[in-house]
Parts: sequence; C-alpha cells; structure tokens
Amino acid sequence: MSIRVLVADDQTIIRTGLRIILNAQPGIEVVGEAADGREAVRMAGELRPDVCLFDIRMPVLDGLEATRLVAGPGVADPLAVVVITTFDLDEYVYGALRAGARGFLLKDTGPDLLAQAVRSASDGEALIAPSVTVRLLQAFADLPAGRQVAQPVSPVTAREEQVLLAVARGLTNTEIADALHISLSTVKTHLASLMAKLCARNRVEIAMWAYETRRILPGT
Repeated sequence: MSIRVLVADDQTIIRTGLRIILNAQPGIEVVGEAADGREAVRMAGELRPDVCLFDIRMPVLDGLEATRLVAGPGVADPLAVVVITTFDLDEYVYGALRAGARGFLLKDTGPDLLAQAVRSASDGEALIAPSVTVRLLQAFADLPAGRQVAQPVSPVTAREEQVLLAVARGLTNTEIADALHISLSTVKTHLASLMAKLCARNRVEIAMWAYETRRILPGT
C-alpha cells in the first residue's frame, strides 16, 4: 500500500510542486493539501495520513502549533510529521522537535531526500537535512552551562552509548547495524531501551538528549 501524505503550505506553487514530486515516487501518494495550519490539523484528523508534511510558517496556525496538535505529547494517537522550511534554523526548529516533529527538510531538498524523509517518517524513523543538523548541533552546544538536563531512569550501557551517538549523527537503523557490526533487530532493541531510559518518544528526542548532554558537538 502507498504511503499517504498530507501536504500543508500557504503557497500554492509549493504545494503543487511537492504533490508532483511525491506522486512521482513509487509507493507515495498525496491524499490532501492544506493552505494553513488550522486546515492542516482538520484534514489530518479526517484523513489520518501516514505522514504530514508541514511548512513551519503558515497563516491562522503555524506549523509548530499544528505539529503539537497532531503529534504532541498529549496526543493519544499521534501522526508522523515532517517539517519542511525555507530557512536553516531558528527558534521554531527546536520547538517543533519538542512538539513531536519526526524530521526536518529544506524546501530546496531534492526529490530523493524528500521521498526518503517521508518513508523514514512512515517507518518510525527520522531524517533531518544535513545542513539543519549542523545548525542544531551548534544550537544545542550553545545552551547555557549548568542547564538542567533530564537524567536517564537507569544507566545507559556502553553499547547503548554507541547507538545513541550514531542516532545523533543521523544514521539509519541499517547504517547503525553495519557500523557497529550488529543485527538490525539488536539495533531496534537498543533503541527501545534508550527510549524507555530517556523517556523519549522517538529517535529525534534521543538525538536531542545526546546534544543536550554534549555527547556530540559541532565538528565531531
């Protein structure tokens, strides 16, 4: 079955372009388009798409609040959201991650990376544009010293630390398995353990914790 996608952007030409690109990808189908955040939330509830592709800046309701309403901590049955933006990083990016976004892309992203992000989100993984990742690292490295960071409910093992760093660098499960010479099922087991220990809902929050605790820094 095709991955069903809802596209939300206030610019008609952007929505049209995304629809054409995504519909041309095998196994992906755009099932709805919204011109503002409120409409996006309404359509997400009605259509229950596999992936929502939200612009970060939209009228009526911005992409941050729309993401929180369909994917936030208080949502009983959250949807997968990928935020797509025209700029590399501002205060909304961190907020949208906290709101439950599963990925970030720039609007000049090529068709292959766009399709990969949609498939990753549908599979429960995350994909963040490389240039955005670099700026996220810088943003977390610049957090004030002494800031309180949540501690794991039980100690993180040495192998889990390796998986944690690999996730923070943007590796997929398959790439982590290859790099650490372990099976894909073992990677998934370590990820499940990390999410439980860090009270994280997804791999993006695992990566954020790695940044916050300065386990990974720009240039490393």
